[in-house]
Amino acid sequence: MGEFVKKTKIVVEKDFTLAQVDKRLFSSFIEHLGRAVYTGIYEPDHPDADEQGFRKDVIKLVRNLNIPLVRYPGGNYLSGYRWTDGIGPVKDRPTRLDLAWHSIEPNTIGIHEFYDWAKKAGTGIMGAVNMGTGTPQEAADLVEYSNFPGGTYWSDLRKKNGHSDPFAIKTWCVGNEMDGNWQICHLDADDYGKKARETAKMMKWIDPEIELVVCGSATSNQPTYPSWDRTVLEYTYENVDFISLHRYYEDKGNKDDFLASHVDMNRFIKTVCGTADYVKALKRSKKTMYLSFDEWNVWYQSKQEPHPWQTAPRILEDNYSLLDALVFGGLAITLLNNSDRIKIACLAQLVNVIAPIFTEPGGKAFCQTIYYPFQDISLYGRGTVLSTVNKTTFKETVYGDAPDIVSSVVYNEEKGEITAFILNTNLSSAEEIQLDMASFGKTTMISRTELCGSDLNLKNSFAEPDAVHPAPVETTDSDGGVFSVALKAASWNVIRFKI
Repeated sequence: MGEFVKKTKIVVEKDFTLAQVDKRLFSSFIEHLGRAVYTGIYEPDHPDADEQGFRKDVIKLVRNLNIPLVRYPGGNYLSGYRWTDGIGPVKDRPTRLDLAWHSIEPNTIGIHEFYDWAKKAGTGIMGAVNMGTGTPQEAADLVEYSNFPGGTYWSDLRKKNGHSDPFAIKTWCVGNEMDGNWQICHLDADDYGKKARETAKMMKWIDPEIELVVCGSATSNQPTYPSWDRTVLEYTYENVDFISLHRYYEDKGNKDDFLASHVDMNRFIKTVCGTADYVKALKRSKKTMYLSFDEWNVWYQSKQEPHPWQTAPRILEDNYSLLDALVFGGLAITLLNNSDRIKIACLAQLVNVIAPIFTEPGGKAFCQTIYYPFQDISLYGRGTVLSTVNKTTFKETVYGDAPDIVSSVVYNEEKGEITAFILNTNLSSAEEIQLDMASFGKTTMISRTELCGSDLNLKNSFAEPDAVHPAPVETTDSDGGVFSVALKAASWNVIRFKI
C-alpha cells in the first residue's frame, strides 16, 4: 500500500456554492441494442418474471439506483426506428432489420410496455425522436400520441392501445449523434440544424411544457467538433433547452492516462459551454443553454466484433474491473463539479450493454463494479455542490496535468448532511488528506466507505458477484473542524457528515 504522504487539503466553505444539482444528473439509458431489452429488462420465460414479462430481479437493482429518467429507445437504433412499429397488438407488430446494430428487432417492446416498466422501476422516460429516416411530422405525432390528453387521432389511438392517461414524457432528444457518419441518414450541421429547428417547433406547439435536447458532438474526437455545436445552435438556440454531449473512455495500456479521463471530460464540457455562450452572445439572447451529457461511461469500443443477424445478440457486454470503477468515479465527480451547466446526464447504458447490471438468460443478475460509484452519487449527490479549495499534487498524463486527488462535495441542506466523494488516483501511495469543514460549525462523520483492492483487474461475475464492492471504514473525529482521513492507493471514497 505504501507510506502515507500528507500533501492534500480540501477546504469546504459553506457559502462557496456552485449549483443545485438537478436530479436528472443521475439518469441512465436503455436502447434496443444487444441484450439490454430482450433477456435484460424483459424475459417472459424467466422464473422471476412478472405478469408482463419483466424481470423483477432487474427492477429491484434499478430501483436501488434511484434513477429519475431512462433515455429510450436509442441511441444509434433511434435513427432508423419507426415508433409506430411498437404500438398496437404485439402479434400484429412487424419484425424489422435494425441496421444500426445488425440485429433483428421483433418490436415486442414499444412505448407502452416501456412506460409500464419505467413505472415499476421507479423512473421516468427521456424520450427520443428519429432525425435520421424520420420526419418532423412523425416526431410531432409521437409527442401527440404520448402527451395529448385525448380527442385527436393519435391520442385516441393511445387510449385504444391501453393507456387512457398520457405518458407525460417531458424531456425529449431531437435525434441522436447526427454528426456521426456511422449514423443512419447522417446529416451535416446545416441540414440537421434546419431539420431540428422545425421539428422542435412542432413538438413544442403540441406540448409547450416539454424540454428538448439538440444533438451536439458525438465525441470530442469528431473532426467537426466544436464547429458542429456552434452551427447547430445557431439554428436552434431559441427552440431547444439543452445541447447533448457523448463521451466514452477505455484503458489503452497506461493506467495513469486512463485514470485521468476526467480531465478530458472536463475540457470537453468547458469547450461546449464556451461554444454555447458564443452563440448566446451572437444571438443577443438572455437565455443560457444547458448541457445534457446523455451518454457517458467506460466502453471498450476496440473490442467490438462483427456478428450475424439475430435477435438480442451478445454485443457490447463489457465486464468491468475495479480500475474501470475508479475511472468511472472520476467521471461522476466531473459531472457533479459541472452541475452549474450540466442538468441531465445519462449513464450509458443500464442493463447488459456496457452496463452496471448484468443478467444471464434464465439465470441470475449481478452488479458490475461501476454499479457502486453510480449508486453512491445517485443516493448522496443530491443537494448543492460546493466549490472547494483543494491543494494536491499533479502528474503528467496524455490529457495534461491530472490531480492525484479528485473530489466533489455536496451539501444537502434539507437533511443537514454533507457528502465528500474522493478519488485517489495514485496507484502506489496511500494519502492522508485533511478535510476542513470548520465553516459548518460542529460536524460529525456519520459513515465512510471505500472501493479499492490490491488487484485492479478484479471483476465481479456470476461465480463471484461481490468480488469488488464497497467496504465500510471506521469513522474519525475532527480536530477543530478538520478531519484527517487516510485514503488507500487507487481508491474511491464516500465520506458523509452530519451537521
